[in-house]
Amino acid sequence: MTRQTVVVALGGNALLRRGEPLEADIQRRNIAKAAKAIAEIGKEYNVLLVHGNGPQVGLQALQGLAYKEVGLYPLDVLVSETQGMIGYMLMQELKNLLPEQPISCMLTQMSVNPDDPAFADPSKPIGPVYDDFEAHELAKKHHWIVKPDGQYFRRVVPSPKPTGIIENDAINTLIGHEHLVICTGGGGIPVEYINGKLVGVEAVIDKDMSAAFLAKQLKADALLILTDTDAVYLDWGKPGQRALHKTTPEELAQYKFDAGSMGPKIEASCEFINQGGKLVGIGALEDGLRILKGEAGTNINPK
Repeated sequence: MTRQTVVVALGGNALLRRGEPLEADIQRRNIAKAAKAIAEIGKEYNVLLVHGNGPQVGLQALQGLAYKEVGLYPLDVLVSETQGMIGYMLMQELKNLLPEQPISCMLTQMSVNPDDPAFADPSKPIGPVYDDFEAHELAKKHHWIVKPDGQYFRRVVPSPKPTGIIENDAINTLIGHEHLVICTGGGGIPVEYINGKLVGVEAVIDKDMSAAFLAKQLKADALLILTDTDAVYLDWGKPGQRALHKTTPEELAQYKFDAGSMGPKIEASCEFINQGGKLVGIGALEDGLRILKGEAGTNINPK
């Protein structure tokens, strides 16, 4: 029997949890936990794994600021660095758990539209959280834009929508040979065509939007978004908050979700379903397989 294909989107904050120091050994411990959940899914499904990189790409940018002898590296280069770093850790941990499973990690470029309105309204949080005073002092010093993230603040950068996966054919070939493929990490390295040539773009693409785009391109059976909450909630953080366990894009359109956290996940999910997808699951990392079976988290299906 042919196995179904699922695109799994793993949040950068699942790899480095809110408030944790940006240490390599802490990331590796979290990645080891994530790999166990992904490996369980990989035993039953063909998996394409997309990871976030918000905390990590922000760290790379901060490290660049600390060394004054060279100019700052652009965001597209920093995204490629985080793809390699996180991809390496995930690939190694997964191979230790699934020694017979072919596993490939690909540097992946994602094209964007240079006229995307996101460039005029940065919204993608990167790096650590700061209190109000420190955030605005850093913004003034480094010419950042900062926005609220819960009770804290974070630096934000443009997050244009993906328009094409440059390495799409290679990804198709690998999944056709039943590889577990780690790709479009951090949303993909943002690029555009200028006079027929690919060049990097100063942005960080939302990994959930890229995962939905990948799932649509591959005609995947499901999109699974793993995050730090166990479901999609209405009135999140309020005394009457309530989880949505089964819903549709039509129902979700009635509600407003936080643009800095759940909003992009809902937008990506609805886009996948509205363009022919059959299932999106959203929920906690440890519930991944149960979410796909409809036993946990939030399931989004066509009407």
